[in-house]
Parts: sequence; C-alpha cells; structure tokens
Amino acid sequence: MSAFQQLPLGRRVPDCLHAVSCSLPTLEDLRGYEEKRPATLARMSSGYPRFVVHPLVRRLAEVLAARTDLPGSKLWLCCSEAAARELVAHLAAPEVSLQCFDGIFGVAHPETTELTTRAKLFLQHSGRFLSSRQAEDELVRLGVLPSVAPEASFAGDAQTECWRLLAPLFPGTTPADAFLASSGMNAVYSAFRAVNELQAARGKTLWVQLGWLYLDTIAILRKFTTGPGAHVQLRCVDDREALERLFAEQGSRIAGIIAEVPSNPLIQTPDLAQLRALADRHGARLILDPSVASVYSVELLPWSDVLVSSLTKYAAHEGDVIAGLVVVNPRGADADALRRGVAAHVSPAYGRDLARLAAQLPTAPAATARMEENLQAVQRFLAGRPEVGRIHWARSAEYRDSFARVARGPGSSGGLLSFELKVPMEAFHDHVRLAKGPSFGMRDSLLSPFIWLAHYDLVTSPEGRAELAANGIDPNLIRLSLGTEPVEALLAELAEALDAAAAVAATAAAGIATVTAATAVTASAAGAGSTSHP
Repeated sequence: MSAFQQLPLGRRVPDCLHAVSCSLPTLEDLRGYEEKRPATLARMSSGYPRFVVHPLVRRLAEVLAARTDLPGSKLWLCCSEAAARELVAHLAAPEVSLQCFDGIFGVAHPETTELTTRAKLFLQHSGRFLSSRQAEDELVRLGVLPSVAPEASFAGDAQTECWRLLAPLFPGTTPADAFLASSGMNAVYSAFRAVNELQAARGKTLWVQLGWLYLDTIAILRKFTTGPGAHVQLRCVDDREALERLFAEQGSRIAGIIAEVPSNPLIQTPDLAQLRALADRHGARLILDPSVASVYSVELLPWSDVLVSSLTKYAAHEGDVIAGLVVVNPRGADADALRRGVAAHVSPAYGRDLARLAAQLPTAPAATARMEENLQAVQRFLAGRPEVGRIHWARSAEYRDSFARVARGPGSSGGLLSFELKVPMEAFHDHVRLAKGPSFGMRDSLLSPFIWLAHYDLVTSPEGRAELAANGIDPNLIRLSLGTEPVEALLAELAEALDAAAAVAATAAAGIATVTAATAVTASAAGAGSTSHP
C-alpha cells in the first residue's frame, strides 16, 4: 500500500491557510488551470500567491471596494504605498487611481482586459501583492474574521531574529547589507532596479541572461530594460567562448548579468570564476540567485555583487511563507550605491510573515540536509530505470566541477532535480501519488511537469516548442522537489508510477503492432487477389 495519496484538485499544499502550493493532480487538471476553464478554477481553493491572488486578499479587496465608491472597478491590493504608486505609474492611464484604506494601499481601474492583465503581471513579476497574513490581520481588524488562524510564530523582533539565523551564511556582512523582501521575486526585481539605475547613468544598458531562467526573471529582463536590444540571452551557461566573445564585442555596454546557480529547471552551474573576471574587467555587475539549491547548499556571495534568493524555498520549509532575501556584497565595487538602490526599491516582508519564517529557520538546515539525502538516493534510483532518460541535478557530470566550487560541502546538492522520460509523461504524472503543484524546497515532496506549468504557451505551440528545443529543454520534463519523507516510500511510489507508464507504453506498442500486422495481411490478400483477377 502506498504511503502517499492522490490529493484532490485545488487542495492546499500543505493543508493550511497560508500554503504556497496547491494540488494539480492530473495533466488534464493542469490544462484546465492554464486555460482558465471555469470547472477547474471553481475547485481551486488557492494557488501560488504570486500567480493566484490569495482568497484572503481577494476577500479584503471585495470588502474595501464595497465600502468605497468604486463601482465597476478592479481593485489590486499592494504590499506597500511605494508598490501601489509604482503600479499607477506603470499603467499610465488617467482612469487609474491610487487608493488608501487606513494604511492598506491599492490601485483601482476600470475592469478591462488590457488593464487587468498589465496590472496583474506587474505585481506578479515584481512580487508585490499584499501578503495573505496582512490581509488576514486587516479582515480581523474590520470584524470580517473573528481571529487569525493559529500557527507557531516567533514572539520577539522577527526581522532581527531572521537575520541572526541567516547571517552566518554570509560572513563579513552586517544587517545593513541584507534586506528581507516580500517575496523572492521582489528580491530579484529590487536588485535589478538598483543595478540598472546605477549602470544606466554610466551608459551601460545591456543585460545578459545566462541560460534558461525562471519565467518572471526572464519577464523582468524583457519588460524593464531600456528597450529592444537591451537584453541578450546566452543559451548555454557553460559556453565560455560565447561569453568571451560577447564581452569583447559589447563589454562597454553590459550593465549586468543575471544567473541562477544552479538554473531552473535544468540545474546547470556556470563557471563563476570566468563570470567574475569578465564582470570585473568590463565594469559589469553580477546578480546571482541560489534559490534552486538554497543558501544552505551553495555559497555565492563572494562571486556576486548582489545575491538574491527566495526564502519561500528551503528556509520556509513548511511551505506557508512568501519571502525573499537580498544581500549586497560589502566588498563589491559599488556596495554603498547598491545598498541605497536596493533600499529604495525593495518591498519589506510583512512582520507576521517574518515571525512565521523565524519560527522555521532553526530547523531549515536539517530539513535541507534531509532533502539532499533523499535527492541523491532518488537520483541513483532513476539512473537505473530504463524508463528514464536524462537526469538533471546539481552534480550531473557536465556541471559537477562548477557546482563543487560553490557547494558548501561534499553532500550539498539542493533538493531539486529534473528528468526526462522514455515512457508517456501523462501516464507517469497522473499515476504518481506525490503532491503535484508549484514551488519546491518544502518538507512535502512536489512533482511538476514544470514546463507545462510555467510555459504552457510554449508547450502548446510549434514556435514555442522550437524555442524550448533550441534551449535544450524537453517540454515533457518532470521536475521533482524532494521533501523529508522516508526515502523508501518515495522510491516505491516512483517505481510504481514508472511501471504503470511502461505498461501503458507496452500496450500502445502492442496495439500498433497488431494494426500493422492486420494491415499487412489485408495488403497481402489484396495483392493475391489482383494476381488471380487482373
């Protein structure tokens, strides 16, 4: 009997009010979610909070809109006044208005498809939606909810406690170098804005994307650079000749490089010594993101000008906090200016989110180590299965040496891997009973057909599939985030699902063989008949 059970569509993962993931148990459910089918959306109790506005935030927006004169308007609640003002400037339309409700800031506009889409994507890319816990607190204050949901939280100065627990990972830094952000994406956005403004004043406006990055990081580079030609992608993170050539040709224009180390979802690590040397030689700045493997597994600050990371992953390993981290390298050439720039753009994490994070941080290193042990056992298991093709993980042969240079220890690997299948992906995906949904780095293992979830538009078009192929990405790639469950149970569940997918493939092959044989018999009979009766 399996130790896991198939979670129903829309179930929060974990099953708590502020969960950051939600269950999408079948590929058909995922299609319904991506295509916004009403029957699917009606069963979604929540979703990843930067993509699906949290029910508490939606409820608060409804309450506040009803108490003001905003008929027929869409109201977006933002994490700060600065975020709301920036959204107003971004939409740049006379019918858009800034709203303030006793310290809660929002933006209202007529409910048109164009304005709604632009506003939602801006808040998604910059990580500036109102915190679900802040919405909960406000609903309690207004008398809509009787009390907040009980949870373990740190009772003292949560911001100071969070940094006290994180600071040993960044020797030589002080609290002035670190910023706890409203989300990992806000960390990326604020670091990008700080570097971009500093470098633009020097005439440097070209940004380099190293490899395939997370979709919102790509969106920031496409939408918030200075215009066409200000963003270039190097598809291979280890193409040293292409990097040297790019800097030789464009070095005076390059403002910065953004790289995930390792990358998502191919788990690739570039040569950071080469990157650092090129950046120093040409005055470019490096923004490095260790979210895939975690700040507990890789040490990137010595190579960075600015380090950015999602604390939703690994740090908040119970899966119920959205938060991010920015650390400015105090030894970097522009450290003072970058500290000021980040401070001007970052949206600070909400106090009660930090209190919940501070309660989890003491056990985060041990939880991460357990995830890494599970990952390495699963990687060995998958490598021996004939149904599995390429496996992407931090210590893959191609990137082992590059990763070892930044790994904190010989057992470091992070808890995330991706793999390709030689059997029908949908059969495997739908059979496996692990939780399936967005996010990673939490105590619950999470499986996802990541490209379908993150880039549905690419998977479902010939042009998109061509783009994925050019970047070496199998659209049916399975991404697996290992949790802290007993590894024997994880291996048994994966084995059963692979066996089931192999059986589906064998049945399909037998059916094809039968049809082929029948066709051959029919053709033979027809041929014999034609000989007798010309």
